[in-house]
Amino acid sequence: MLSAPAALFAQDGATGQDAVHILEVRGVINPPVANYIRRALEDAAAQNARLAVIQLDTPGGLDSSTREITQAILAARVPVAVYVTPAGARAASAGLFILVSANVAAMAPSTNTGAAHPVGLGGDGQADPVMVDKVTNDAAATIRALATTRGRNAEWAEQAVRESVSITEYEALELNVIDVIARDLDHLLEQLHGRTVQTAAGEVTLDVANAPLYDASMNFAEQLLHIISTPDLAFILLSIGTIGLIAELYNPGTFIPGIVGVISLIFAFFALGNLPTNWAGVAFIVLAVVLLIAELNTDATGVLGTGATIAFLLGGLLLFRPLRPVSPTMPDLSVNPWVLAAATALFAGFLMLVITQLARTRKTPLLTGAEQYVGRLATTYQELAPRGRVWFESQLWNAVVQTGETVPAQQPVRIIGVDGLTLIVEPAPTSQPGTPGAPVPSGEERSR
Repeated sequence: MLSAPAALFAQDGATGQDAVHILEVRGVINPPVANYIRRALEDAAAQNARLAVIQLDTPGGLDSSTREITQAILAARVPVAVYVTPAGARAASAGLFILVSANVAAMAPSTNTGAAHPVGLGGDGQADPVMVDKVTNDAAATIRALATTRGRNAEWAEQAVRESVSITEYEALELNVIDVIARDLDHLLEQLHGRTVQTAAGEVTLDVANAPLYDASMNFAEQLLHIISTPDLAFILLSIGTIGLIAELYNPGTFIPGIVGVISLIFAFFALGNLPTNWAGVAFIVLAVVLLIAELNTDATGVLGTGATIAFLLGGLLLFRPLRPVSPTMPDLSVNPWVLAAATALFAGFLMLVITQLARTRKTPLLTGAEQYVGRLATTYQELAPRGRVWFESQLWNAVVQTGETVPAQQPVRIIGVDGLTLIVEPAPTSQPGTPGAPVPSGEERSR
């Protein structure tokens, strides 16, 4: 949420023209965030904004998205301030790159920044030193260039990448990593008023002391795409989509499970594309689906189903565990153990339900044709002498009494066979009701 002094955005700067634009970024830096910042900065330039303030709290994010954001900030035609807030917030990994790239870098009390060393495990649990060196050197060069461009402490910025050091807001100010420490948004604008900064459009002297504020938060679509691009939601959507499609295949024609499954999978794969996905984890989940489908088409012994559940669990464990070092901008992400346990239990429960239903179905003989009618009751629509018509399953049927006797209208009869489209019947005890709702024939039909 934005700070309290910024609560009157809609009143002060409803149009955004000649105002201070307030952006907000919370969580992992991913493509939806990069698209949002690029769009918001372009809007700010189009509306002649006095300043764009990015309120930041992030553990890190994708290298490609981080580079896209820093490039947008460097190319912005309006001044950009990055403000790490509220108290307790951080600008770690990718956040440090974004903070250093701004015209003005600011932090609130009780915040921190840094920790930009590569993370990632190899197949034996250890990182490949050659790959780590390549990734680290590239990131170190990038952050040195950003810090030098903005006149900040390039040596410490490089140290944050190579040694993963972190510092508080007061240490950052002392080391010339940031420009100001601000209690809130109003305090920040007071300190920035009159400061001269260099933008892509040239030097700008900030006039923001009493400037109107404009809420430039994410729109609904950006918020939705950002929210689903988290490990837990991505895995949940993948699980729902998988179960939904299998449910539709198991019971075709219901449509709802299939529709929900397809929509969930679309969102899930979008989220996976925005996260450091280990496709070995996806392969295990695909294997789980294959084993489950195979289970549904065998004698349902449960062996393949057990393998499917194990593969599903392994897929969740590996889904966001990289097999090589990832960029220093990316935090260590994984599916919450509770979410993984719940999703696996749901998968196993669905599997058990389907296997149980299949086992019952295979034990029940399949009735086809006339067999399904034998033993059921109908009601004579007119007198059977011995032929006539009966009311059965909301339809009139031709019928004949097997013994040749006469049965009055509106009497129950039992079906004992079928000959083409003619039911073979016998009188049933009058104490047994016939087909409910049987119509009463007209006088002409009754006399036939």
